Amino acid sequence: MEVRIPIELEGRLAHVARTRGRNSESLVFEAIERLIGDLTSEDARFVEEVDRGVAAADRGELVDHLRVRELIDTWYPA
Repeated sequence: MEVRIPIELEGRLAHVARTRGRNSESLVFEAIERLIGDLTSEDARFVEEVDRGVAAADRGELVDHLRVRELIDTWYPA
């Protein structure tokens, strides 16, 4: 796989690599691994929360529409 990196970004990457005593490729590899790991963790947390919500709904633990509207209004006042 090839990825084109803008010259400005490539320069910044090279600078960071030099200051850390590493090569640019290893920093890019690490960044990609972290990004994919973070996305995977976020996806897992999302699925877990959805499963919790479905289980609560199955138990009849529902929130009335008016209560939800009240909560949203506190988050986003007019």
